[in-house]
Amino acid sequence: MVPFSFAGHDFLADPQGALHWPAERALLVADLHLEKASWFARLGQFLPPYDSQATLAALTTLVDRTGVERLYCLGDSFHDRFGCDRLPEAARAMLLALTARLDWVWILGNHDPGFADHCGGRLVEEATVSGITLRHEADPRDPAPEMSGHYHPKLRLHLRGKNVSRRCYVATASKVILPAFGALTGGLDADHPEIRRKVGTGAAALIPVADRMLRFPIAA
Repeated sequence: MVPFSFAGHDFLADPQGALHWPAERALLVADLHLEKASWFARLGQFLPPYDSQATLAALTTLVDRTGVERLYCLGDSFHDRFGCDRLPEAARAMLLALTARLDWVWILGNHDPGFADHCGGRLVEEATVSGITLRHEADPRDPAPEMSGHYHPKLRLHLRGKNVSRRCYVATASKVILPAFGALTGGLDADHPEIRRKVGTGAAALIPVADRMLRFPIAA
């Protein structure tokens, strides 16, 4: 994890897309999209049915490594409101173990309002923690420090004759958009006009690698 400062607070950014907030003993993730594969399967498009287990295994590893006591999911945690019902037994057991040991907060997104079941934890529309608003989708009208998800930002580069795509954080002085943590998620270009509209000027795409943060300015 790489040190990252925002709104006067110190975080550690993980390349998979999680933010560790040591002072709050908390972990922040966005857009797990659990049971996305099974949702597509019901429509006749068959994908490997292991996305939820892979996502929750990666999340369990981070929780164990950081020793956090609270976890905030910044929306679109399931691909639809019945996603928890479709979890395979092993994945459901992993999620229930996590929500039982942590103060688990589900922030509602556009994919998961009206949960039929959410496998533990508590539901909120948004949360404010130490002056930082946590919500699913960035609000350009709100000047307060804010962290959100929704857009699954990725940075795409052409390097040495190859096209390279990496999950990235998009940040300004007052806003951070987290990448999607889910194993089966696409991504929107970090410099997409909709992302630029939501975060305003002075944005950069941030990619944590090894012991440093790579910063790529996003043109206005």
